Amino acid sequence: MRVVLQRVSSARVEVEGAVVGDLGGPGLVALVGVTHGDGPTQVDWMARKIAGLRIFDGADGDDTPGAECSVAEAGLPVLVISQFTLYADVRKGRRPSWSAAAPGSVAEPLVDALAAALRVEGLTVASGTFGAHMMVHLVNDGPVTLVLDV
Repeated sequence: MRVVLQRVSSARVEVEGAVVGDLGGPGLVALVGVTHGDGPTQVDWMARKIAGLRIFDGADGDDTPGAECSVAEAGLPVLVISQFTLYADVRKGRRPSWSAAAPGSVAEPLVDALAAALRVEGLTVASGTFGAHMMVHLVNDGPVTLVLDV
């Protein structure tokens, strides 16, 4: 499982002109790719890592410079968006190979399981629509962008 995690001041996702997921303010955007062999172990690790990363300013109202807190500690939401293109192989030729990406029948339940596991971690979760052509609007804060692999 691979996640591109972005700290954002705002984010929403639209499908066919309709907003299907919106953070309503600051939080995290998690672009999620699933590969062959991913399962519950990867989902659980990723949910704990996303919830616990200390990448926000100020823990428990502490305004001290350098104080950091996690998305869970800050009480901020996460927008989960499936993105099979994270497993593109572009080493040869001009056309990406998608062979490392798990098929939808495998990936969709795992993306849903990640959203559910984040909720178990106490987070509010919004999401895109699996397999749809989505328009993702976000304002990266920092910018802070991390790539998580498990």
